[in-house]
Amino acid sequence: MSRVSQAEAQANRKRVVESASRLFREKGVPNVSVADVMQSVGLTQGGFYKQFASKAALVDEAAAKAFADMAGCLAALDDDHGGHDAAWSSLIDSYLSPEARDNPGDACPAAGFAGDFSRDPEWHDTYAAGVRDMAGWIAPEDTGLAALSTLVGALLLARATAGSPISEEILRAARKAAVRLTG
Repeated sequence: MSRVSQAEAQANRKRVVESASRLFREKGVPNVSVADVMQSVGLTQGGFYKQFASKAALVDEAAAKAFADMAGCLAALDDDHGGHDAAWSSLIDSYLSPEARDNPGDACPAAGFAGDFSRDPEWHDTYAAGVRDMAGWIAPEDTGLAALSTLVGALLLARATAGSPISEEILRAARKAAVRLTG
């Protein structure tokens, strides 16, 4: 067997973290094994422990990466829309959409990790930092926290009621509420 170069190992680690982030948000941390993650990127489970100390370490890194990616998307929204108000409006529309509701693996880490991270204090710091950054992008202080809470709560409720008429009603009502919150 040939050994992989350091560059290949770094590329593999990046692929594992990205796939884990998506799978954890899609299926939930307890429902995704190390073997599932490694299989998703075509690597063996044995290679995992050369890169990560534990599944918990991977979860933390995957969440941090997801929040960092979200911060990059938020900054790009500002750039793409020529101002924060237009960017915020665009975020509301995409965040509270049927596509975001139906594709949790590709959507917001605040919503995607909320249930699992609320039950395990091991990741609270990573999650709290990501939430604080997202809320800060939306608006200062309580307004940003309230608006983010509206988005995340609505997305979770819409997912839990997907397939019933109330799911669409939740998304619609939350879009209106999010606009009111930020004036």
